[in-house]
Amino acid sequence: MSSVSAAVSTACPICGQESRALFEKHTYWIHECGQCHHRFAPVEPTPEHAAQIYDDDYFHSGGAGYPDYLGEADMLIAHGRRYGKLLRSYMQPGTVLDVGAAAGFVLKGLTETGWQGTGIDPNPSMVHHARDVLGLDAAVGTLEDFQTPRTFDLVSMVQVVAHFYDLRKAFARAAALTKPSGYWLIETWNKDSFVARALGENWHEYSPPSVLHWFSPDSLHDAVVPLGFRRVAQGRPEKWLNGAHAKSLVQYKLEGSPLRALLNLIPDGLPIPYPTFDLFWAIYQKAPTP
Repeated sequence: MSSVSAAVSTACPICGQESRALFEKHTYWIHECGQCHHRFAPVEPTPEHAAQIYDDDYFHSGGAGYPDYLGEADMLIAHGRRYGKLLRSYMQPGTVLDVGAAAGFVLKGLTETGWQGTGIDPNPSMVHHARDVLGLDAAVGTLEDFQTPRTFDLVSMVQVVAHFYDLRKAFARAAALTKPSGYWLIETWNKDSFVARALGENWHEYSPPSVLHWFSPDSLHDAVVPLGFRRVAQGRPEKWLNGAHAKSLVQYKLEGSPLRALLNLIPDGLPIPYPTFDLFWAIYQKAPTP
């Protein structure tokens, strides 16, 4: 049985209180804070974590990642367009920083609804696709270490906050990059959903080291509000997977089970709606300049 290195802090990255180890997944301990109940996997907070975990295999080899990320282009661009339309209810399009942009598909959808976008991602191959294939402004890097003199009307963090290797540093950097009265768009998994509770340790999102944080709407609120933001809206997204991605996720969890073979009957390109009972989005607004 593995243990957390003494050099790695097990204090809650949101409130700083002590945590306790709940269970082990893939040699990593899942901890829960005794105060705010945020769940996280303690790791050493280094940029190398992102470069090593979100390499090309993450986007092409299945398992906890994607079997063919580029093959989901149309669905992810449509996902970005849906968010662009949703955001119109709360703000006018302006400049957006898309964090964890990967190949730029969600960012592409946002630009198609009027946003002027910049993306960042730790994977050079994905950034190459965003820049050279889609023609987007994109840079290699992590939010924790992203440096620019610009600030943005919107910081988009769709399916990325669970991956931050240094949560406090990432959120502080996002706050600094947001204009006064600007917004955050966050989509992530809900550890307090009935799906997550029913599946317990077998919930598919317990997949460290690619996933390091498991939020609830309340714990996300606890992390964001002290940075000078207020929650404007919250809901559940529409989400689609192709057959190859859905099969990969289920097969990863059914390793060694004879049921895995039945999944091969699902066509790789089949669009499959994901029942989003364990997902949520939230929009936060930064306070104006006093």
